[in-house]
Amino acid sequence: MQAYGAGKAGGAFDPVTFFQQPQTILRIVSWLFSIVIFGCIANEGYINRPNEVQEYCIFNQNQNACNYGVFMGSMAFLCCVAFLALDVYFPQISSVKDRKKAVLTDIGVSFWSFMWFVGFCFLANQWQATDQQDDPLRERGDAARAAITFSFFSIFTWAAQAFLGFQRYKLGSDSALFSQEYTDPSQDAAAGSGPYTSFGGDDLESPPGGGGGGGGGGGRQGGDSVFDGNAGYQRQDY
Repeated sequence: MQAYGAGKAGGAFDPVTFFQQPQTILRIVSWLFSIVIFGCIANEGYINRPNEVQEYCIFNQNQNACNYGVFMGSMAFLCCVAFLALDVYFPQISSVKDRKKAVLTDIGVSFWSFMWFVGFCFLANQWQATDQQDDPLRERGDAARAAITFSFFSIFTWAAQAFLGFQRYKLGSDSALFSQEYTDPSQDAAAGSGPYTSFGGDDLESPPGGGGGGGGGGGRQGGDSVFDGNAGYQRQDY
């Protein structure tokens, strides 16, 4: 059985299986996209005119556009690293409540998809309004277009991560097993290893002489014979 897409806790980490998982591939791709966006803007996103010393943002000389791209690229880089670490640790979590919190956090990456959509629209709009005279040698155009392109691709990679996280959440919430508190199967097997002992009431023998349908004296005599045997019981006179 699996709890939110992972097997029982305590299993050995398998790097091959880990890197073949769709969410791991998407996180690595998103991580690479963030590096490209951050690197293009930070290294080649600023220009200056031949007769000026001060550098301006290549996106219509709008400093906010460059700051937004650098901020989003760096934060997405750190976020991908954090989620990759969580994916490695996730199978070791034995509590279903903690697994549920981790999966809900994974669904929250849909926020990044929206932020990249905003960034793509912002950068594309500012690049369209950029005066080509600001870069007469066309030295920074490739970097600007690369940042815009990978911002567009990041929308779908982060949305796909949120979709996979939602599937993992549905896997856990729809299962009757995980509607209650989850117990590690290895611990459950250790706790219930002892055999059950049933009480066999049918093995007890009925006392002799007690089943007749005679009068009160007969019943008394039958009852006396039960206690006057060799078992050590003594008859009580009332």
